[in-house]
Amino acid sequence: MNDFFSGSLGIKLNVNQVVREIVRFMAEDKNRHYKIVIGSDSEGYNGEMADFVTAIVVHRVGNGGRYFWRRIELPKFYTLRDRIIKEVLLSLEVAKDTLVTLKTFEVPQFDFEIHVDIGENGQTKSMMQEVIGMVRAYNFEARTKPESYAATKVADRHV
Repeated sequence: MNDFFSGSLGIKLNVNQVVREIVRFMAEDKNRHYKIVIGSDSEGYNGEMADFVTAIVVHRVGNGGRYFWRRIELPKFYTLRDRIIKEVLLSLEVAKDTLVTLKTFEVPQFDFEIHVDIGENGQTKSMMQEVIGMVRAYNFEARTKPESYAATKVADRHV
């Protein structure tokens, strides 16, 4: 798996280091409510390749947060559906790795969500049930536009 970049520290971290940073952030204020959110976005470029960015966000609800992101370059996807499905699969992969590592630490209670870059308006409308079903099949909570900030704001920022 590719390394992640820290949104605030500007350094490369592997998944274990990202999780340690998340745990450290949560330990700073154990009485707060936390969300850990994974989201991906993509963009085609130069006609042959596409950038896929996945973000891990730890949100201290009502009081900021931190995020980590990684970029993967893959051959271009020719349909929007295929590209969205790949975004979801990348988010699910990161979510599984993150949760496996998180289970080795003592952390405060948190909510866990997968944010997908689809919504009721636009070209992705017809994919809503399929994509939400994919996420729920892994027993994760799915969020779509306009609530999918990890994909539509954080990951999108680095595509």
